[in-house]
Amino acid sequence: MKITIIGTGHVGLISGLGFAEFGNEVVCVDRDKGKILNLKNGKLPIYEPGLKELLSKNRSRVTFTTSIKDGIQDASVIFICVGTPTKASGEADLSAVENVVAQIAESMKDYKLIVEKSTVPVHTGIKIKQFMKRRGKNIAFDVASNPEFLSEGNAIHDFMHPDRIVIGVESERAKKMLLTLYKPMKAPILITDIESAELIKHASNSFLATKISFINAVSRICKLSGADIEKVARGIGMDHRIGSEFLNAGIGFGGFCFPKDLRAFRKISEKLGFEFKLLEETEKINEEMKHHFVAIVEDALWNLNGKTIGILGLSFKPDTEDMRYAPSIDIIQALQKEGAKIKAYDPQAMPVAKKILKNIVYCENQYDVAKGADCLCILTEWEEFKNMDLSRIKTLLKSPIIIDGRNIFDKKEMEKLGFVYKGIGR
Repeated sequence: MKITIIGTGHVGLISGLGFAEFGNEVVCVDRDKGKILNLKNGKLPIYEPGLKELLSKNRSRVTFTTSIKDGIQDASVIFICVGTPTKASGEADLSAVENVVAQIAESMKDYKLIVEKSTVPVHTGIKIKQFMKRRGKNIAFDVASNPEFLSEGNAIHDFMHPDRIVIGVESERAKKMLLTLYKPMKAPILITDIESAELIKHASNSFLATKISFINAVSRICKLSGADIEKVARGIGMDHRIGSEFLNAGIGFGGFCFPKDLRAFRKISEKLGFEFKLLEETEKINEEMKHHFVAIVEDALWNLNGKTIGILGLSFKPDTEDMRYAPSIDIIQALQKEGAKIKAYDPQAMPVAKKILKNIVYCENQYDVAKGADCLCILTEWEEFKNMDLSRIKTLLKSPIIIDGRNIFDKKEMEKLGFVYKGIGR
């Protein structure tokens, strides 16, 4: 099939290259001229394991342009993958979606299937349909919803081997086209109305965020009671009705999707006449975990003023450079406010971090961070931190103190090595 992807962020670029991998002809459109020029030259705007190889492999099936008009002419399916950031009110900003729909309406010359892939509030499909009818030229079209479920750091695998494919449609024509497109993927396909498909994405992310906040709240109880959150979480997760995923206690969730979708879903519910207080508490617990971590550091060091604190990990999760809503930002700024000096290292996120976090000594590796530091704080569970030479780390630290915000080490083993080791809920 010939398809067009509008927006080459994480979702758009991976979806476009993924569809190309399955043999489709893909045009990727983005208004950022620099980004498109780099993509034409094989340079990626984001870090994602395996993405460079996927781009190289599918260069003959993917073209890049800044023109929506040129990009959609031969396509039968158009995916909207532009950003929907959060407004100050908590609502999703859909101005980019509206701008794209306006250009599609002005440029289309024959039937198009317009698919929402961006995470949008329920009833956005209705708005797109109304807008197209007002601005269109009596040319037939369909609107569909096809939410993405890609996790950064594992996005290519998630696209190629999804848990499920959700398709919200109103016509048989749209349904058949999307079923044909997704036929190569051996995954369950759920066909719904557009409104249900739109709600599934927000509800899914909000539920996962709630699960994370729940286990983090339990970790606080474990600490107060003398229990071990690792064992408690394992016991909870063994129940097949609950499952073990997203039960890792830590400093809280970050990234663009969970915080944004949580706030947007609360606002959606509020506008529909329902106050979703559970999600309000989910967000509150997540914020409190960052303050809790700073309190653990302060307790370990007694006073923070003048102390040098080593930070391992800046991105909100491993295998990505994404710093959006990363817990490290608030934690580091809180430590600095108390007079602490910060040294930091992240395998991918430091170029982004340098634009956000100031007065930090950025280091070449974890050992440079540890050298002369009063303690070492782990904020992102990168694999290389799990495998670092702990004996060497101990000799480099001024005091053998590790504050593990992701519980990547065994407490008893760390104490045997002579560390003062503090985790979350342990």
